Parts: sequence; structure tokens; C-alpha cells
Amino acid sequence: MPHSRRILTYAIATAAAAATAGLVLPSGATAAAPPTTTSDFNGDGYADLAVGVPDGTVGSQTKAGYVNVVWGGPKGVGAHGSIRVTQTTPEVPGTPEAGDRFGASVALTDLNGDGIAELLVGAPGEDITGRGADAGTVIAVGGAKGGPGPGSTVLTGPSPSAAYGKSVTAADLTGDGNKEIVIGGTDKVVARVAQGEDSMVTTVVAAPMGGRAPVLATGDFDSDGAADLAVAYWTAGNPTTQSHVRLWKWDADQSALANFWNTDNAGVTALAGGDFDGDGHDDLALGECREIADENIDNPCGPEELAKGGAIHIHYQSPSGGSFGSRAQTLNQDTTGVPGVAETGDRFGAALAVADVNRDGRDDLIAGAPGEAIGSKVRAGAAWLLHGGAQGLLNANGAAKSVSWNQATPGVPGVAEAGDTFGAAVSTGDCNADGVPDVTVGSPGENASLGAVWLLPSGSARNSAAFSPRSLGLPYLSTAQKYGKPLSSR
Repeated sequence: MPHSRRILTYAIATAAAAATAGLVLPSGATAAAPPTTTSDFNGDGYADLAVGVPDGTVGSQTKAGYVNVVWGGPKGVGAHGSIRVTQTTPEVPGTPEAGDRFGASVALTDLNGDGIAELLVGAPGEDITGRGADAGTVIAVGGAKGGPGPGSTVLTGPSPSAAYGKSVTAADLTGDGNKEIVIGGTDKVVARVAQGEDSMVTTVVAAPMGGRAPVLATGDFDSDGAADLAVAYWTAGNPTTQSHVRLWKWDADQSALANFWNTDNAGVTALAGGDFDGDGHDDLALGECREIADENIDNPCGPEELAKGGAIHIHYQSPSGGSFGSRAQTLNQDTTGVPGVAETGDRFGAALAVADVNRDGRDDLIAGAPGEAIGSKVRAGAAWLLHGGAQGLLNANGAAKSVSWNQATPGVPGVAEAGDTFGAAVSTGDCNADGVPDVTVGSPGENASLGAVWLLPSGSARNSAAFSPRSLGLPYLSTAQKYGKPLSSR
């Protein structure tokens, strides 16, 4: 919807203050260190969960979209209430209109180091005055004790159909303590970079992306102490097949992000950075990896027989750090130790999240497969917890250690039904502050696409619970909201 241009100078300084520039995060932590809670939106010490609902109705405006911030607490998320953030929320720019798709991408992250997270929200269908229909925007909403603080526009798309806000993430890419905000749009990824009291916008990559949202992830993939950016995109036959997973790092001399590693011919749906072998260096997991080039030159997704149903392909740093991609592993549902059977259409790895769930010093990978059939129920969906180990996600014998969940798993509420798409989104965060990460799994097809989210405390089906727009008392229950994708916590 049209509105005058309101630009966030960089990030929100405090919950009660206007947006300011160049805010500083605590320094000294490396990407491989155990993560602290950065998703506490209301400052109560518990990780919260942001659920984007871009198909949600606001007022009478279909697909105007909203974000549901679900509070963490002693019982985890879903038991302590929530708030709905829309463009009718005070201090959030704009007015909800049909097709804005506010909430198409979400990220809860502490931009300014005050211990309270900000909420980044993408609205790729936003119309911008002077820039055209579907130019798109990303908005930052400040966290605050008891609820949202001021909001401002981070960036708007420059032209019609630019669709800024298809994807969003944030990390300290320059190593100066400031978090950069990275935004994906139509055939483009840009980064808003803080520079002292000012900020600049730099284009990371511009290339055909097949109409898909560019996939974004961060991690210190060269062990220099600053986060790097991973970007994946692909298109088939438009007019030629192009597919890339690329890593970018900050080049201070050029004041731009520089590409330093690529793997081509691989189309992926998800990326996740984590230290899966516990060597102190970040690795990169490629989810639902598919080899889509006409000729398989470099085995971008590992052995072809492991691509069935979706492969998860992991690139590791060398033990000494700095040399990325020197070793790789590939797994699917036919891998020893991974429950299930690989079948076409499973979409294994279509959603990924990372946390050290068993607290052994090695990151674990949570993977969703929304296309998984449970018995005769097609696309009922499932999710897996794949444990890291000394060799990574696979041991020296090529076997994994993992558990899986679906709505037919004992202890998991609900009933597996066709089209539930359980596992379409996954997230992690210590939502009950017990020192152990919890897992959340989205099922946007649940209940005729009303949608729901499952909480698996400490990565276990024991005491698991589900919540939905209906149980949280959100309005407009008669429409297909597809609640449960995307998710953001940590």
C-alpha cells in the first residue's frame, strides 16, 4: 500500500526511543560459540517466537498479513499469550491493504545489544508511493517490556515488483559490532550496512532467481571473527538454468561484500550455518539439495543416489579454519540412522534450524520434510533432529544419530492428515530459559490451512504441545491463514 517513505537510519536504539544509527553489539563472541538468547522481544528473559502470517486477513484486507509474537515463559511458547503485530499497530509504518503480505519473512534479533530483540518484518507485496506496486518493504519494530516499541522502515524496493522483503536476516558482517540487515527481493539481495552515524545500501547479488525468495543464512565461514553471508538461488530454463550457493564476506577496502566461495548446479530450499563437528569453525548445511544442471559436473549435492526425496549436503571448514568446503557429507532418509524411507516428493531438508540441543558442544540440525507421507496421508509432513558429532552429522561409518517427529509420534498432539505439511518451518530457542534449546515446528496446512505450531521442549516429544490462531485467540479464524510459516526464534 502507498505511504510516504520512512527510512530506518539503521536500527532501533531502545524500546522507547526513535530509530538511531550505528548501534553496537557486544564484541568478542565467535560464530561457533554457544548462542545466547537474541529473540527476547519483551525483555522478560525468555526467548520468544515470531510467526509470520502473510496470508492472514487484517480488517477486511485479505493477505494483508500480520506477525504473531508468541511469548516464551516457564512452560515455553504457546502457554503465555501472544501479541499480533500489523500495520495497524501504533508506530508501525503504513496501513494494511490486500496483498501486502506483511510477515512473508521475519527475524527476531537483538540489533543494538540491549538484551531486547527487534522484529524485522518483510512485506514484499507493499505498494510504495513513487516506486510502484509490489515494490516491497522491510520494517523494524522495537521490542519493549510488555509489548512492541517504535517501528520504522529499514528499506523499500526501488521499483515495481522489486518485492523487497521476500527474505530477511541480520548479522555483524563487518566485524565492527554493528548488525547489518540483509534483504532479499525479486532477483536481488541487498545489505544495509552501518558506517558510524550513517549507513549505506550495497547490492550483494543481482541475478535471475526463478521468482523464488533468495535463501539467506549467516555464520563465520572463514573464521575471521566476523559473520559471513550465505545466499542460495536458482532458476531453471529462464532462459538458461542457473543455480548457485555463494558465500560473501566484507571487504573493507572496497566497502562492499565480496564473493569468496561458490558451489554451482545446486538448487536448495534452505541453508543453515552451525558447528556440526565441534571444531570451533562454522559449517554450512544445504537443505533439499537438488542437482538441476543439465550435466552434473561437481556433485553439488553429493552422491546422486542420496538426492532422492531431498538431500541435506553439508560443507565443512578445515580443522584449522579458513579453508571452507574442504570436506562434505550428504544424507537423506535412506542414510543409516535417519528414520524413514526416501521417496520422491518428501522435500527432506526444506526447512532447517540449528542448535546444540543435547549440549555436547556440537551443533545439531533440525530438518523439516513437509512432503513426507505418514502412512497413506500424503504431505502430512515430519521433522528430524540430527545430532552433531566428532565427524559432523555422520560418523566415520557414514551413519547418523537422529530422531524424528510427526503427528503420529507418541506424545505429539494431533493426528497426521493429508496436506498438514508438518515441518514446513522449523526454529529453535530456549523458550523456557532452562538452558536447553527447544524446537518449534510449523504445520501451515493443519486444520484446512488455518495452520498451527508445535513446541518440542528440549527437542523431545515429551510434554510437547501445539498452538494455533484459534487457541491463541487471534481473529479471522474462518480464513486459511497458513499459520506456521515462517518462524523465527533463537
